[in-house]
Amino acid sequence: MLRARRDKEAARRYFEKAIDQNGAPDTVTIDKSGANLAGLHAVNAERETPIKIRQVKYLNNIVEQDHRAIKRRTRPMLGFKTFRCARILLGGIEVMHMIAKGQMIDGAVPKRSVAEQFYFLAT
Repeated sequence: MLRARRDKEAARRYFEKAIDQNGAPDTVTIDKSGANLAGLHAVNAERETPIKIRQVKYLNNIVEQDHRAIKRRTRPMLGFKTFRCARILLGGIEVMHMIAKGQMIDGAVPKRSVAEQFYFLAT
């Protein structure tokens, strides 16, 4: 989730939103980010059963590998002029990446191709 600042409050909002949408996990693996750790501690302070925190540098490599294609697309852009522009462009790139990986489920019968899914979303 893209935020202008990577701080405790942004991390806490991110984890609360993720828990609301997907349910509470038993364990969360994060990198060595202090903001994520502080955000999870803030979430745990409000919960009866705390979420276990694993802070290991290399266990989130699967997530980082998934973002490799997005990084490859954004590197030639040489940065974004504004945060708003970055949010819009990265959102579009993420959606196209999800469509290509088959993660977009639109319930169409028969199943739409990647191009048909894109055109359906665009119109």
